[in-house]
Amino acid sequence: DIFHYVYAVLHHPEYRARYAENLKRELPRIPFAPDFHAFAKAGAKLAELHVHYERQKEWKLQRIEDKDTPLDWRVEAMKLTRERDALIYNEHFTFAGLPPEAHEYRLGNRSALDWVIDQYRVTRDAEGRIASDPNRDADEPFIARLLAQVVTVSVETMKLVRALPPLGLP
Repeated sequence: DIFHYVYAVLHHPEYRARYAENLKRELPRIPFAPDFHAFAKAGAKLAELHVHYERQKEWKLQRIEDKDTPLDWRVEAMKLTRERDALIYNEHFTFAGLPPEAHEYRLGNRSALDWVIDQYRVTRDAEGRIASDPNRDADEPFIARLLAQVVTVSVETMKLVRALPPLGLP
């Protein structure tokens, strides 16, 4: 319960805003909120959601296919549209209908969705001989599925965070 309590407090918007500068240079100090059990319960749900992100159901994104290109699940480098409501997956697929909450759940200084977009791309060394390729030949839609799951995790995280009781800070 103590671990889950701390996990929830670390996600609380008031805590993050109030101690943002302190957290950049020192270890977190955890206040004792009036409703310990509500935080512990929410923290357990958050931990379950975050640890098992690949087990979450996929967010229902609108899949837009370019019929002039062959079906292709491979990713080179994804990018968000200017409005940040759709993701250009590759030349064949665009996924639309990204909810704003997909950008609100943050891992450090960027959203979980931004993290996936950045990490799941093909990179090459300076000479172009060695490639790091996240695509899986045995499970081609893996990255698309992961994106939809991360959107679900982000939306559900924000629901839980917004429902946290007040911290009771002076």
